[in-house]
Amino acid sequence: MEVILKEDVANLGHRGDVVKVADGYGRNFLLPRKLALQATVANKAVVDQMKAAAARRSATEKVLAEELLTKLEPVVLTFTRKSGDHGHLFGSVTSADIASELETKGFDVDRRKIQLSEPLKALGNFDVAIKLHREVTAHLKVKVLGEAVEEAPVAEPAAEEAVAE
Repeated sequence: MEVILKEDVANLGHRGDVVKVADGYGRNFLLPRKLALQATVANKAVVDQMKAAAARRSATEKVLAEELLTKLEPVVLTFTRKSGDHGHLFGSVTSADIASELETKGFDVDRRKIQLSEPLKALGNFDVAIKLHREVTAHLKVKVLGEAVEEAPVAEPAAEEAVAE
């Protein structure tokens, strides 16, 4: 089955591409979710208009992403978490934590655009990629610091005094 993609689909193609997919994938996934149109003669004429509109939209999105990139480059996020003896965190720093911290600094970044393969679970400095646009990726500096954990003082065993009589 040939379909025309209305949105970017991972591992398949970009908006406006005409791709050949399995019948079931097209009927049961792409078409119901409005991610694609069936590739007919009439729809192919619409594709040309969609590509022109998509190119204009992508160009404006890219310009906005590049502006955001220049604003994000000097930003350094610092997180303080409780940690163990060897610098291993008791919790972790996730993409949602990074997104909420960016929001407090005035940046509106979707947490799904933050590319963390797994949460940060150690102390140190990290470089986190944020995919702002298909062609624009920002690199954010994240510092994870250890919180001073107060340990309870160890009780000294009371010395028993034996009274000898």
